[in-house]
Amino acid sequence: MKYFKFYNRQDLLNQTRLRRYETKLGEKLKVIGNPGSWITEIEASPARYVLFGIPECIGVLANYGQPGTENLWSSFLPALLNVQSTDRFTGEEMILAGHFEFGNILEVIMNNSRSSDEKVDACRHAVANIIDEAVEEWVKAIVNAGKIPVAVGGGHNNCYPLIKGTAKALYKNGQTNTSRINVVNLDAHADFRIMEGRHSGNGFRYAMEESFLGKYAIIGLHENYNPQSMLDDLYSNINVQYVFYEDIFLHEKLNFTQAMAQAFGFTDDNFAGIELDLDAVARVPSSASTPSGISAMHARQYMNFAGHHAKTAYLHICEGAYFVNEGREDLLIGKFVAYLISDFVKAALS
Repeated sequence: MKYFKFYNRQDLLNQTRLRRYETKLGEKLKVIGNPGSWITEIEASPARYVLFGIPECIGVLANYGQPGTENLWSSFLPALLNVQSTDRFTGEEMILAGHFEFGNILEVIMNNSRSSDEKVDACRHAVANIIDEAVEEWVKAIVNAGKIPVAVGGGHNNCYPLIKGTAKALYKNGQTNTSRINVVNLDAHADFRIMEGRHSGNGFRYAMEESFLGKYAIIGLHENYNPQSMLDDLYSNINVQYVFYEDIFLHEKLNFTQAMAQAFGFTDDNFAGIELDLDAVARVPSSASTPSGISAMHARQYMNFAGHHAKTAYLHICEGAYFVNEGREDLLIGKFVAYLISDFVKAALS
């Protein structure tokens, strides 16, 4: 599998703090024993989920953003591996496959771009012709094997190959009547910008225009950071439903539980991709951090609600970043995402 690094058992144990009389997820999560037969191993595994990382910031840079999203996976992984294995989530329900490696592509772009515009164009080209294709191929194989992809890290550009690959595979397997799936997205931004070249701000637009995205529900849009032209497009589209953060928490037109029920009810006629952009959560390091957003508990409630109620096509948590201050890593972002993943799995299996 091009651009993908598979993990073995020792890779997991190297980051797991072993302790007598305790068992951590790092000791129980499934791995691919032989990368040469990874498809066969995934098909044969009793695990329901396949977890992998997309540590890249190319899609964010292509949207005039700042790097950092390439680091979420490396913060998240040890946090997850050191979660306790219990009968609510033993770890055997999930294959920890590995992560994509796109760092060399970014290095080439940065070393050869002669202007900021040229860098943006090169990043958009790399997203469309390398990242999208690699992620779509991987996701199709996972879904064809009867598993649910769980992706962590990178920019929100990766929603597009996740939607496209999942929709194609479910249709091929006869699980859907058309090559479309629905999506619920907890996000401060709709990421429905114009099709000006692939980047982190227009993945859902591309997916809907190409008929891979059926219905799209968004929870928590921020009034201040979604352009009117895009809101007009969303409002006029009968396959889109959205609710503003301000309508939930400022004007109190509905509460958070009602907003979730509305979104999942809108999309419950088909498989649904579950999206959580970490820039929706207040004071969480991300590509577009906000001082005013949902709480960590709201994000956990969203994961729990999705696990219980959605006919899940895939799970995607993105746009987070950890920062290095005075030589120290802030690992709280990784621990937070580990909570989110475990909340979802526990709810889905209960």
